[in-house]
Amino acid sequence: MSRKGKQTLILGGARSGKSAYAEQLAKGWKGERIFIATAQAHDEEMAERIKAHRLRRGQDWTTRGAVLDLPGALREAAGKDTFVLIDCLTLWLTNVILSEEDHERAVSDLLNALADVPGTIALVSNEVGSGIVPGNELARSFRDAAGRANQRVAKEVDEVVLITAGLPLTLKPSTT
Repeated sequence: MSRKGKQTLILGGARSGKSAYAEQLAKGWKGERIFIATAQAHDEEMAERIKAHRLRRGQDWTTRGAVLDLPGALREAAGKDTFVLIDCLTLWLTNVILSEEDHERAVSDLLNALADVPGTIALVSNEVGSGIVPGNELARSFRDAAGRANQRVAKEVDEVVLITAGLPLTLKPSTT
C-alpha cells in the first residue's frame, strides 16, 4: 500500500457520539480539515441537525457536499497533509439506493478511492444491524446493504472504532 496517513471507520448507533469522536481525532491537526457531508436537509429537523454539527465543528473546517459522488469528493479533498472527515456513509448509501444506482458498485468505487488517496481519513457510519428486524422489505434491504458496506470498508481501513454511549471501543487497532 503506497498511501500515507491513517483511515479510521467509526461505527455506532444513532446519537452514540460517532461524529463528535471523529471530530476529536482532528483536534490539533496542523493541516487542512475537510468535512465531506452526505446529508440532505429534507426537513426542518434535519436542517437543525446539520446546523448543530457545523456549529460544533467551528470555522476551522472546509465543508464539501457529496450526495452521490463520494469517491469523487474524496479524491478532490484528500491530500497528504489533509484530515478528511466523511459523515456519514449510511446517509450516502441511502442517497445511492434511492437514486436507484448500483450500491455495491458505489461501495467498490469508494474503496478504490480510499486505496488511492493520501492523508488521514475518518469515516462515520451507522451500525444498523443491532436492533430489531425491520418490518418492511426496503428497510431490511437497506439494513443488509449497510451491513455489507460497513464490513467491506472495515476490512480495508487501518482502524475501526465502535462508539456506544459516547465511549470508544477499538475493534480493529491500527498498526501504523
